[in-house]
Amino acid sequence: MRRLCDGLLILFVLFASVLTVSAATVDGMRIYSKVTGSGPKTIVFVHGWTCDSSSWTGQVGPFSSTYRVVTLDLPGHGQSGSPADGKFSMDLFARAVEAVRAEVNADRIVLVGHSMGAPVIRQYARLYPQRVAGLVAVDGPLTLPPFAQGGRGGQPPLVPSFTGPDGLKAREQMIRSMFTPQTPPQLQQQILDMMLKAPEATATGAMLTIFDQSVWKDDLVQAPTIAIVAGTGQMPNVDATKKVIPNFEATQVAGTGHFVMMEKPEEFNKLLTGFLGHIHF
Repeated sequence: MRRLCDGLLILFVLFASVLTVSAATVDGMRIYSKVTGSGPKTIVFVHGWTCDSSSWTGQVGPFSSTYRVVTLDLPGHGQSGSPADGKFSMDLFARAVEAVRAEVNADRIVLVGHSMGAPVIRQYARLYPQRVAGLVAVDGPLTLPPFAQGGRGGQPPLVPSFTGPDGLKAREQMIRSMFTPQTPPQLQQQILDMMLKAPEATATGAMLTIFDQSVWKDDLVQAPTIAIVAGTGQMPNVDATKKVIPNFEATQVAGTGHFVMMEKPEEFNKLLTGFLGHIHF
């Protein structure tokens, strides 16, 4: 009988520490999210283009022992709803994050954004600065990246096309370019399965948000911020970035492709832990 009671207690603790949040909505769309842990400080992890919340599996366990960890699927991704009008924007993504924050009743949060998730959390900081305790950009831009700059004669930048019969192949080629020879084959397949599962409308619409020139304003970000760059990535110009984000630092994880947190989770987690140790929230 005692063993049965002990077993039930363990199950109760496990159930209490993982809560699937289903009430958060934005523009009528349900935003899928999950809360793990119950610490007084909250970290919100935001995935990248055509990814989903499973990107952060290597972080949820280690950080939920100390923090309340929130993962979510952005609109059009994973288990979240898609916009009825088919229009995506950084504002929409940021408001989805805010809906989840409000639902879990967190006051100030640290946001960790991978790839496209970096401009998403940057936009969130623009719209809701009072809610931001810190920002972590994981191999993603916080200021106007070279690939999103206009072409010659002020022409708009060239946006990749993922529509039509060759759209899926183009997406796969782009995804494979994010790996290195050291990226384990099993992890490559896991990432491919996750990203190619996203609808064509999401692949195209979400990509366009990154090239939206109105997103790349130079208004100040006052929150402490760190960029964790992949080994294949380009380190940002720290001095130039500090003109927009005064409390900014950057570091690089050697031997990694674009998915730093999945390829070297222990090293990534150590860097994130160090950053969180200096944040007041």
